Amino acid sequence: MEAKTSFSQKTWLGVIGGPLVLLLLWFLPLDIDTKVQQAFAIVSFMIILWITEVMDHGITAFMGCYLFWLLGVTDFRTAFSGFSQDTPWFLYGALLLAKATSKTGLAQRIAYALMTIIGTSFPRLFLGTIVLSFLLNFFVPSGMAQLATLAPILVGLVAAFGLPPRSNIGRCLFATLSCTSGLFNKMILAGSASILARGLIENLTQVRVYWSDWLIAFLPAIPLTIFAVWLAVLWLYPPEQLELARGQEFLKEGLRKLGPWSAEEKRGFLLAAMALTLWATDRLHQASPALVGMGVGLLLCLPKIGVLTTDDIKQVNFLPIIFVGGVLSMSGVLVQTNALQLLTDLMSRWLAPLFSNFTEAAAVLYWGAFLYHLFLGSELSMLSTSLPAVIQFAGERGLNPVASGMVWTFAASAQLFVYQSAVLILGYSYGYFEPRDLFKIGGTMAVIEFFILLLVVTFYWPLLGLA
Repeated sequence: MEAKTSFSQKTWLGVIGGPLVLLLLWFLPLDIDTKVQQAFAIVSFMIILWITEVMDHGITAFMGCYLFWLLGVTDFRTAFSGFSQDTPWFLYGALLLAKATSKTGLAQRIAYALMTIIGTSFPRLFLGTIVLSFLLNFFVPSGMAQLATLAPILVGLVAAFGLPPRSNIGRCLFATLSCTSGLFNKMILAGSASILARGLIENLTQVRVYWSDWLIAFLPAIPLTIFAVWLAVLWLYPPEQLELARGQEFLKEGLRKLGPWSAEEKRGFLLAAMALTLWATDRLHQASPALVGMGVGLLLCLPKIGVLTTDDIKQVNFLPIIFVGGVLSMSGVLVQTNALQLLTDLMSRWLAPLFSNFTEAAAVLYWGAFLYHLFLGSELSMLSTSLPAVIQFAGERGLNPVASGMVWTFAASAQLFVYQSAVLILGYSYGYFEPRDLFKIGGTMAVIEFFILLLVVTFYWPLLGLA
């Protein structure tokens, strides 16, 4: 009852506060250009609705685009310009691929097969869970879908150990998986946040960001993260048992239940492999990641070639695509009206003295994004409202704007509380960990990722021309 009341208060705050702030900022006699003031008024309205979650983020973004057009801040073409860019459709292709691999059972087959190979002692099973959380990004580019795929397997493993849900093993598996499902998709263009960030970076810098470039930039961080998180969480939560007596039988039984490879599963695997191959070699053939993603997504919808029916396609949530298109449109309006320049000037007054080299800049950006994320819970809202100003500011300070945008995006994965991500909310709903467990594991991972980022930025990114 208390949670319901809290939600109701939060909703009313958005319903009343959003329009009120819009009106105040619209009519206040501020000493700035009229178009800039009007753009700020509408963006502030959108931010309040995103924070309070009065409605889905996609509907709020679309409403903002409509208000830009309706109230004469800009013309229709600019107000909805984000939908003519390739980023929303890259995300749509990725969501279709995630739907296909989940529907066919391909993702579960990969999970059972890998865990059978790794072994059945708990440290090995835990390592396998983290590795799977990374690998599934190539086949299931959605943190929610990854968690939903692996959770039933982990539930079975905890039961096979004969332990209650909130045992150390249960907390260890579920809290870590909930965190890594929102971490590795910042190192790969495999989720809404990183795909949105890539679109904003390309839109504001006019620099093509390839799928392979993003992966190569974070490549050393991936094994370092896997082993550091594995060791740290095992130290925080020592397992009650080290060996699972009938572990191999449990995992092989899972594979047996899936049966032999179906025709749909084979087609899904081949199309997913095609997408990965084209993404990994995009530097060679120069094709946009969105072109590949949409192409494979459409092939997945073709009868006899793909695996998705019309009903499957209808089940794909279209609101994230609308959200991404709306955010890109918002950034276009901010640029056109020079509102983004004013934001950059304000940011420069506060942050400029802290930026003497890119390593220091990366540290400031990481913890700045971390703190900002605490107040603006959703990582998508956090990126959409801050990344354009960060990229503009970095460019004016002589820093690499692409690299700065990647650091800010990576920092969005550092999370302490359930409200900061839909993936964390889903993981928490299984009942295997408490908020304090998430705080401990999420805080530990935030510190680990900070030091890994500093190593990568200082010694590796200069070799790529990113620093």
